Amino acid sequence: MFERPASGENAVLVQLDFGEGDFAERLSEFRLLVGSARARPLAVISGRRARPDPALYAGKGKVEEIAAAVRLHHADVVVFNHELSPGQQRNLERALECRVVDRSSLILDIFALRARSHEGKLQVELAQLQFLATRLVRGWTHLERQKGGIGLRGPGEKQLETDRRLLGKRVALLKDRLKQLERQRAVRRRGRTRGEVLAVSLVGYTNAGKTTLFNALTKAGAYAADQLFATLDTTSRRLFVADSCPMVLSDTVGFIRDLPHALVASFHATLEETAQADLLLHVVDSSSPDRDQQIHAVEEVLKEIGALDVPQIVVWNKADLTAASPGVERDDCGNISAVRLSAHSGAGIPLLREALAEFAGPLGELRVIAA
Repeated sequence: MFERPASGENAVLVQLDFGEGDFAERLSEFRLLVGSARARPLAVISGRRARPDPALYAGKGKVEEIAAAVRLHHADVVVFNHELSPGQQRNLERALECRVVDRSSLILDIFALRARSHEGKLQVELAQLQFLATRLVRGWTHLERQKGGIGLRGPGEKQLETDRRLLGKRVALLKDRLKQLERQRAVRRRGRTRGEVLAVSLVGYTNAGKTTLFNALTKAGAYAADQLFATLDTTSRRLFVADSCPMVLSDTVGFIRDLPHALVASFHATLEETAQADLLLHVVDSSSPDRDQQIHAVEEVLKEIGALDVPQIVVWNKADLTAASPGVERDDCGNISAVRLSAHSGAGIPLLREALAEFAGPLGELRVIAA
């Protein structure tokens, strides 16, 4: 097993080009992810391949190049911007004599650093344990034998089997606790429905400016920063829009491409708030050259959690960084489909409030009729 320094790890980054396009944007995001995990990227190893190598992912020659960079920079960890199989990860650690982390492990680590609430910590721990369950053989090969010795003679169970059993119990306990919290959230949601309160959720790619917009609309003062996954815990506040029914606005965790499935599953209770919303404000960083791919990544996660059919208004944020002026866009039916604004400067915020009031008008009337 490799010991991890308390802080400031030296990292060698690896990103291979399989002809997917947007290589530069992916690499830029990768650097931000590594920085968010409190590591120092000292070297980037890249290269083109037709397909991943089954044993080493990068191929023997490229692994030798990575090993040279590890020795040169005295690296503590090698981080791949790709999903590695357990076998590939073990083979790479043997070849590099260094700890190897893939994209999913990196994102899980950032979530662990960012989690603040009790529920957020439970969700992250569950995701980490579910991810670990597929890789439990790592570092345990020396224990793949019967227990023995004074004080260690047991019923003949292997250490690895014991560890799997204990991990399974912990996973079951975490799922039970999260189900209790999910039931509490469902009760609150039913209360809002009875009170004719509209639920609006902010969704979008990480670092698109959701929390800044949330603060601009509600004056909540929630933590916002120019970093990936600054927000993990859902925050909800009352939102008052003139001449419309009351609303509750929720700020949710940001999405990212190739989000680990274990995270989506573990954050199901939190993300369900999004699926049950009356309206989604899909916040997009309009200044990002990668915005189309980011929109697609968000839609993929919304599809996975069953929220793709929830009505959406696209919020083209950071208009102050582009040539676009604040404004409203409508679809062929005359309904508002998008709003251009800057959450940072406040330009266009009144337009979004008007859009919310326009949306709430007919929906509020329907709820009154249904009641």
